[in-house]
Amino acid sequence: MSSIWNNGLSISIFGESHGSTIGVVLDKIPAGYDINFNDIIKFMSKRKSNINKEISTKRLETDIPEILSGIYNNKTTGTPIAAIIKNIDIKGNDYDEISSVFRPGHADFPLHFKHKGFNNKSGGGHSSGRLTAPFVFAGAIANQILKTYKIYSASHIISIKTIKDISFNTENLKKKNIDILDKKTFPIIDDSIKQSMIDQILLAKSEKDSVGGIIETAIIGVPVGLGNPIFNGIQANIASLVMSIPSTKGIEFGNGFESTKIYGSKNNDEYYIDNNMIKSFSNNHGGILGGVSTGMPIVFKTAIKPTSSISKVQRSINFKTMKNEKIKISGRHDPCIVPRANIVIQSCANISILSYILR
Repeated sequence: MSSIWNNGLSISIFGESHGSTIGVVLDKIPAGYDINFNDIIKFMSKRKSNINKEISTKRLETDIPEILSGIYNNKTTGTPIAAIIKNIDIKGNDYDEISSVFRPGHADFPLHFKHKGFNNKSGGGHSSGRLTAPFVFAGAIANQILKTYKIYSASHIISIKTIKDISFNTENLKKKNIDILDKKTFPIIDDSIKQSMIDQILLAKSEKDSVGGIIETAIIGVPVGLGNPIFNGIQANIASLVMSIPSTKGIEFGNGFESTKIYGSKNNDEYYIDNNMIKSFSNNHGGILGGVSTGMPIVFKTAIKPTSSISKVQRSINFKTMKNEKIKISGRHDPCIVPRANIVIQSCANISILSYILR
C-alpha cells in the first residue's frame, strides 16, 4: 500500500495493474459533507479509455467504485472513506514472454532491485498508471467538497507533441470557463485544433510509437492566505502529488520557465483595488507566492512523457541470462496518455487544496 499524509489528510492506494482489485482509503474527511455517487461516476469516467476510443488502449474497465465505509446516506461520516474498484479486463499473461526483460521507459529495472525480483511485473504491477483510478476517486470526493466552499478546478490539454491549445486567461478566469471544460470529453479551449491533436496521436500509433504533451490546470475561488512558507507550501504540496503520478516529468507554476527570459519588472505582478478586493494586473506568479495563496487563480502546467509501452522493437537486457536482448511489447496501450491523465492531474489539485481547506 502506498500512503501519503497531506496536511493531515491521509490517502492510501493499493492493488496492482492486473490484480483482481485496486482501491483507496481517504482519511480525516470530517463528517457531514454531501456526496453524490453519480457525480463521482461522472468525474471518474473522464479517465476511462472508452471516452476517446480511437486514441486509447483497448483495455476497457468499468471503473465503478464500491464504497466500503465513510459515506452513509450520501454524507461523509467522519470515518475513513474506503473504496475498491474491480479489475475486469485483465490479461496478465500478455507480459509472460517479456517478464525477464526490462521494458525501456518503465520502472521495471529499479523496482526489480528494490523488491529483489519478487515484484509483480504484469502491466507494471503497483507502479502502473492503472492505480490512478482510485486516486481519481479521491479527487472526485475532494471536488464535491471544494464546491461547498465555491472552489472550482479544471484541466485542459494545452499541447500534444507540437500541437498547442490556448492557455487559460489566468487574470480573469471565471466559473463559466470551468463549466465549459467540464462538459468536454476531449478538454481543450480551442476546439478547432482537436482533430490536429488526434491526428498527431494516430500518426504515432500508426508508426508503433507514442507521444506526450502538457496539461494546464487551474483552481479558482481559493482564498488568500492558504499554505505555508518554506516547507509545506501549496506549490510544494501540489508538486509532490503531481510528481507521484506515473508519466509526469515536470511541473511549472504561473509563468514558470518563461519568467527566466524576461526582466523582473515584466514578471512582477502589480496590484490594484477592485470592489475592495486586492488583485493583480497579471498572474505570472500562478496564484502562489512564498508557498501561500494570493487569491488569484492557481495555475500550473504538467509535462506528461510519451507512453513508455510501444510496439517498436527496442534494445534491453534479459536479467536472468544477463545478456543483451531485443524487446517488442505487445498488449494494449495508449499511444498518448495525456487525454486520460488530464483528470488525474486535476485530482491532484483538488486533493491538495482540500487538505489546506480542512486544516
